[in-house]
Formats: sequence, structure tokens, C-alpha cells
Amino acid sequence: MTFTALDLTVDVAELTHALLNIYSVSGQEGPLADSVEEALRRLPHLSVVRDGDSLIARTEQGRSERIILAGHLDTVPLPSAEGARGTVPATWDGEVLFGRGATDMKGGVAVQLALAASLQTTDRDITYVFYDHEEVEASASGLGRLARNHPDLLDGDFAILLEPTNGTVEGGCNGTMRFEAALSGRAAHSARAWMGENAIHAAASVLSRLRDHEPVIITVDGLDFRECLNAVRIAGGAAGNVIPDSAVVEINYRFAPSRSLAEAEGYVRTVLDGVDLIRTDAAAGARPGLTNPAAAAFIEAVGAEPKPKYGWTDVARFSALGIPAVNFGPGDALLAHSDNEHVAAEDIRTCLAALRTWLS
Repeated sequence: MTFTALDLTVDVAELTHALLNIYSVSGQEGPLADSVEEALRRLPHLSVVRDGDSLIARTEQGRSERIILAGHLDTVPLPSAEGARGTVPATWDGEVLFGRGATDMKGGVAVQLALAASLQTTDRDITYVFYDHEEVEASASGLGRLARNHPDLLDGDFAILLEPTNGTVEGGCNGTMRFEAALSGRAAHSARAWMGENAIHAAASVLSRLRDHEPVIITVDGLDFRECLNAVRIAGGAAGNVIPDSAVVEINYRFAPSRSLAEAEGYVRTVLDGVDLIRTDAAAGARPGLTNPAAAAFIEAVGAEPKPKYGWTDVARFSALGIPAVNFGPGDALLAHSDNEHVAAEDIRTCLAALRTWLS
């Protein structure tokens, strides 16, 4: 184990700074997982289990209710733009912390660790979950692996995922699905283009339908979820003097949690009727579940009107396990993955204070 020692008793914003300085792009979470494990094993009131680069730490007080606090350790790759501030190592600008993962979601992980260190006795048992590979394909998810390998350790009554929500409870989440639309043509020399069929030009019919698609808003358990259907990547062509004989348009559909995977796929195939589509990835959404007693009590404690979560998060995995879950964490989700990703120190402290008050 190679680790950077973490002091879990420092100001939670400084703890966030320390976490940001440990590079942990998806697939390279090992050093951060080592540091978190070493810090957790120093806490005698917690039992700790590691699986790959994921960790579960639990109190065992025999309480009648168990709360799960979860967060992922990985980040998306560092920005490549010159002068970008959302990188590693992190930097301070007054009371604002810039760095990759500042909002998504090392501020939330710092809150988890601060709570783990300070809440030795509570009215509820607490499970702290730290996992790898959230920012990549669903099949690689560390949380999914934990659910398969240690389902008993993920048992709980209510889960909070500390994704950035600007300190507001966000219920449920949209589902997400990806497709590849394959277009075919016939290769030819570009000086004799009439001898071929341009597959990239053939993609125009797909792109125009996606451009003209009107997003749907669907109300689920009192929250309005906005759907999105977009092309997110296009590839094709062999050389600068060749008419391309193939092209692929990658499509992402974000759908309301009231739709099943089958219903969501059927909707996309209806919109793009006649297009050769291959589904490459899918993850169901999660209904808000805000009527659950623990969720209702938490919302009352936070004191803000709950909102829907438009992006997919791992509340869906907890929902699939039968555990009501919400998103609640520091930072603005609109800054996630941006070149200037940052979070205000006070937002991290406020999030910590709200959870500490509720849990203690």
C-alpha cells in the first residue's frame, strides 16, 4: 500500500484540498483508495472491508436504522485546455477551491470522511461507501461490484449519495442509455466522388431528427424530469482523399425514471425508425422515493424544496437494491467535468454541518 496520510480532523475544505491533490482518474484510483483505507482503519469504531479500489466502513452499534453515505473516488480525465484551473494539483482562490473533482465529487467524499471520524456514537448505524469507476461505463462500476460481492454490507434503510447538488436534496435520477447508429456507403476516390456513396453524408438524416427532437418533461412522484436525446460523438472516414464507406453516430438518451429500459429503448427506436441502432450501454433511473420516512425526515432537516436529478447517479443502484436514496452534496453540478471545476469552501462546510446535525 502506497498512501498519502490524511488528517480527517482538519477543516473539511482543507481535507477536500488534500483529496484533490491525489490523482484518481477512473482506472487509477488505487493511491486514493489506499489513503482512504489507511485513514478509516485508524478509526476503532468502524469495521472496514476493501474490494479492489472500493471500501465499505460500518458502525456496528446495533441500532434499529442504518443510513448509507456513498461517494465515488474517481474523476474524469484532467482538462487539456491551456490555462484550465480544474486540474491536479488543486489551487485556492480566496475561499474557492479549484481542481479536478472539486465538485464531482471529492468535496462530498471529504464530508463522508469527516463524518466517519467525528461521529463515533449516533442514534443510527452508518455505512460509509467509497467506490471506484463511476465515471466510466456502468459495467465497470465499483458500486455494482460491491453490490455483487458484499450485498449484506450494503443493506440499509436509506442512502444519501454525496453528488453535487448545491446543498439541495435531489430525488431520484434520470436513466441513461447509449446507442451507436451505423451508416454505410461505398468507398471511392474523392476526385471521383460520384463513384461512391458518402456514409458521413448519410448521417445527416440521423442528425436532423435528433436536432428537431423536442425534449419531453415527465412528472414522477411530484418532480419534473426533463428528458434529452442527443448525438454525442461522430466518427468516420479513412483519409483526406477517400469517400468514406462507414460512419458511426453515438447517441445518448436521458430518460425519466418512470420508463423501464425496454420502454426507453423502444422510444428511441421509434424516433429513429429505420436507422440501424446498436444499444451499447444502459442504466435505469430511480424514482424519487421522497415519501420514505427517513427521506422525509432528512428533507425536513435540510429545509429546502427537493428537486429532480437530471443526470444519472448511483441512487439508481441503491433503488434497485430496494433502498430509497437521494442526492445531497456540496458544489454546483453544472461545474462538474468543466475546465474550471471548483467549489466554495463554505458550501462543503455547510453540507457537513447539515449531515452532522441530522445524524447526531
